[in-house]
Order: sequence, then C-alpha cells, then structure tokens
Amino acid sequence: MAERRLRVLMAKIGLDGHDRGVKVVARALRDAGFEVIYTGLHRTSEEVAEAAVQEDVELIGVSILSGAHMALIPPLLEHLRAHQADDIRVLVGGVIPEKDRPKLVDLGVAAVFDQDSTIAEIVGWIGREFGLPASASPSTAG
Repeated sequence: MAERRLRVLMAKIGLDGHDRGVKVVARALRDAGFEVIYTGLHRTSEEVAEAAVQEDVELIGVSILSGAHMALIPPLLEHLRAHQADDIRVLVGGVIPEKDRPKLVDLGVAAVFDQDSTIAEIVGWIGREFGLPASASPSTAG
C-alpha cells in the first residue's frame, strides 16, 4: 500500500496580488513529491483555515509580500484553533522583517522564510519537520 503524500495548502491572504513566488514554491513542493493545493489570491484568514481543514492538510504555506503579516497571520492561527485544527503547521514566507520573525514564531508559526530563501531550504525544512526521507528534497537549490 502506497504511503500518503504530505498535503500542503499554499495561500495568499489579504490584498497582496503578487503570486509568482507562491506559484514557484507550490510547483517546487509538488515536484518534491508533496500534494499541493493553492487557494489563489485575496483569501481571508478564515477561508484559508476552512480550506486547510476541508483538504485535510498537514501544512499551510502563506506567502505575504504586502507587509501585513502581523495583521493577517494571528487571525489565521485563531481560525485554526476555532476549527480545532491547530495541529496544522503554518509556514510564512515573503517580505518579513527580521524583528517580526520571532514574534510570528511566538504566536505559533512553525517557520518563517524570507524572500531570499531557496527552494532547497524550504523543502529541507519541511522534510526535517515531518521526518521525511532526504530523497524528498530537490537535488538543486532554487
């Protein structure tokens, strides 16, 4: 019987309309063997939490380039708790100032990646966090 692939929901919360990065990461995760669902642009925190529950994902990746991470991520975490789904790990990536990264982790975000992070770093973190074999990582840095 085949092992179930890790399910990842990729999301853009708020008014940020820049989606190239999230699409690149989503494709790289899919190429690395993950099952990826992309919510599309302009979602609310509640929509993302509900989609994550409905899709039975283990990880939510949120791309934020607007600088609104401190306003948008806490409600996402609250909605996950309200759905009794706070076991779903949340990864945040994008333009995140260094001073805000520990704050996000203190709120419950599992990891924060800046805009200069490589695909290999992101996939490697996911692999380590979920105890996946090293073969789940891409062979080249992104």
